[in-house]
Amino acid sequence: MSKRRYHATKFDKVNWAAIEERSAGQRIVFAVDVAKDDFVGTLMGEDRMPIETVKWTHPQQTQALVVQVVNTFDPAHLEVAMEPSGTYGDSLRWLLVNAGASVFWISPKRVHDAAELYDGVPSLHDAKAAYLIARLHLDGVSQPWHEPSEQRRSLSAQLGLLEMYRERHQHSLSRLEALLSRHWPEVIRQIDIASATLLKLIAAYGDPKSVVLHAEAAEGLMRRTGGVGLRPEKIEQVLEGARHTVGMPCIDAEHHVLQTLAQDMIDTREALRRVEKALESQVEADPILEQLSVVVGKTTSAVLLSSQESPRAFANADSYLKSLGLNLKERSSGKHKGQLKITKRGPGVARRYLYFAALRWIKRDAGIQQWYQRKVARDGGLKSKAIIAIMRKLTKALWHVARGERFDPGKLFNNKAVTTPA
Repeated sequence: MSKRRYHATKFDKVNWAAIEERSAGQRIVFAVDVAKDDFVGTLMGEDRMPIETVKWTHPQQTQALVVQVVNTFDPAHLEVAMEPSGTYGDSLRWLLVNAGASVFWISPKRVHDAAELYDGVPSLHDAKAAYLIARLHLDGVSQPWHEPSEQRRSLSAQLGLLEMYRERHQHSLSRLEALLSRHWPEVIRQIDIASATLLKLIAAYGDPKSVVLHAEAAEGLMRRTGGVGLRPEKIEQVLEGARHTVGMPCIDAEHHVLQTLAQDMIDTREALRRVEKALESQVEADPILEQLSVVVGKTTSAVLLSSQESPRAFANADSYLKSLGLNLKERSSGKHKGQLKITKRGPGVARRYLYFAALRWIKRDAGIQQWYQRKVARDGGLKSKAIIAIMRKLTKALWHVARGERFDPGKLFNNKAVTTPA
C-alpha cells in the first residue's frame, strides 16, 4: 500500500481550488486528529480515498482553516469526525458547529484497535490517525456529537471546583502531617489532624513552643472550637504534649509554614462547603437529579448528569449501563473460559462516584450488606466483584428511578438467590 495516503501538507501550501474541483457534489468527511498544538485533518470522499491531508498549528491557524473548509465545501455535504480528546479540540468543534457543519465523534479505542486494519501495519501517528477516523466514520461507527446543555456545563464546572479543592485540601493535609511529625509528633496521635480544633490551633500559634507561651489563650481557643465534643482532659493532653514534645524546635520560617498550611486548609474547607451547597441547590432544583440523589446522593447524581446524558435519554437500563462502562466483556477461546470484566468504556469519574455510593449502601442497608457478604463468600472472598455487582444494580435502578419509579432495594437484592456454596 502506498505511504502517500499519510502524507500531510501544510495548511498554507494546500491547493484548495483543486480540492474543490475534485470533490464537487460529493459527501466529504473532514477527520481531525486533535493535539495540543499540531493538528492534522484528512479530507475524504465516499470512495475511501484521501483527497488531502492537512496539518496546521492550533490556535494560530485554526480560524483561517475553518473559514477555508466551510468556503470550499457545502456545509450540507460536510461531515466532521473527531476523537473526544480532552478539551483540546473543543474550540475547533465549536467553530465548525457554528459554521453549520455536522460533527461526529469516534471512540479513541476504535481508532487504536484499527491501527493495522486497513494497511496491515500496527504503527499509529497523527496523519494515519486522521485517515483512520475518516474511514471509521464512513464505515458507520461514529456518533453525532451533542453539545452539553448549560445545566450539564454548570454542574461540570462546579464539580471541577469541588475536585480542585479536595485535592488541594488533601495535599496540604499531607504536608501538615509531615511537618507536625517533625516538630510536634505527639499532637497527631492525640487529636485528629484534620479537625477544626487542631487546624485553628496551628493557624493561630504555629508550633508547640508558641502554644505553651500562650497556654491560656490556646486552651480557650480549643474549648470554643471543639465545643462539647472536645473533653477537657483531651485539651489538657494536647497542652501537656506541647510542653514536653520530643519534636525538633521550629525556626521562624518553619513556624510560618505551619501557620500558612493550617490556614490554607481552613480556607479550602470553607470553599468546599460553598461549592457543595451550590451543587446541592442545583440538584434540589432539578426533579430528575433529586430523584437520583435518593439512590446515590446529591454529589454523585450531579457527577452522573455532568459526565453523561440523563438516564431518560437512553432506551433501556442496559444501554445506560453500557454508557457508563459497566457492561461485561469476556475473552474465551476453546476450552479456555475467561473471566467476566467490566468494559470501562464510559467516564471513569462516574464509576468512581458510583463505587463509593455502593460502599455507602453496603454500610447502611442490612439487606444489601447481607447480599454483599453472601456474594463475597460465594465468589471465594473476592470483594471487588460484589461491589461492582452492586454498582451495576444501582445503575439499572437509576434508569427506572429517573422515570418516576420508587427505589426499593428489596427488588434489586434477592438474598435467596445468592447462597453460600456448601
